[in-house]
Amino acid sequence: MPRQFFVGGNFKMNGVQESITNIVNNLNSAKLDSNTEVVISPPAVYLALTRSLADPKIGVAAQNVYDKPNGAFTGEISVEHLRDTKVDWAVIGHSERRVILKECDDFIARKVKAAIEGGLSVIFCVGETLEEREANKTIEVVTRQLNAAAKELSKEQWAKVVIAYEPVWAIGTGKVATTEQAQEVHAAIRKWLGEAISPQAKEDVRIIYGGSVSEKNCRELAKQPDVDGFLVGGASLKPAFVDIINARI
Repeated sequence: MPRQFFVGGNFKMNGVQESITNIVNNLNSAKLDSNTEVVISPPAVYLALTRSLADPKIGVAAQNVYDKPNGAFTGEISVEHLRDTKVDWAVIGHSERRVILKECDDFIARKVKAAIEGGLSVIFCVGETLEEREANKTIEVVTRQLNAAAKELSKEQWAKVVIAYEPVWAIGTGKVATTEQAQEVHAAIRKWLGEAISPQAKEDVRIIYGGSVSEKNCRELAKQPDVDGFLVGGASLKPAFVDIINARI
């Protein structure tokens, strides 16, 4: 079976009740590719609103989740909170949390495990900085990030993971990895899945690209054999997000 195309929209720390309502209503009324899985990720305070408004076919993701089930962890969100709000996805390991908030590989891996064991699916982000890219360490860095998760997850649990390759130097900068650069890293990740996890994971786990994806570049990227979709940042706040969802039509 071919892997189902996947497009996630990460709103980051953007939007208010009115604008998010407008975004969701626009998606509900648009003609979206029925062969593409769509998941949107609003700020935490609007998760319940988004889930109540969005068509059931559209998934809703938190932008973070903690690795403990409950307790004295001020400001954090648990898997139970998300499940209770009918949220079924979490974005974990985004470079902004790795770089700005100093989350390490092991902590991120524990959060992935907690999310999956609690019943969520995970968009697991990996990627290198510009300095690491220029030092030819891209595959080394991405493999290190993946290996941390592999230590925590069973082979079967990878069925609940979508891997998002996001070169840090291309996020919010307007710079985009060329189709060749994206495909090269995606192919390396798929090779890693086969060697480190299982032949089944190599075939089934979706690997999506993030990093200044827009309606202008999405169609060419979507043609690459190991690019199974996108994680979209700023463009997910705009009507053109529909064009990215429909990149393969």
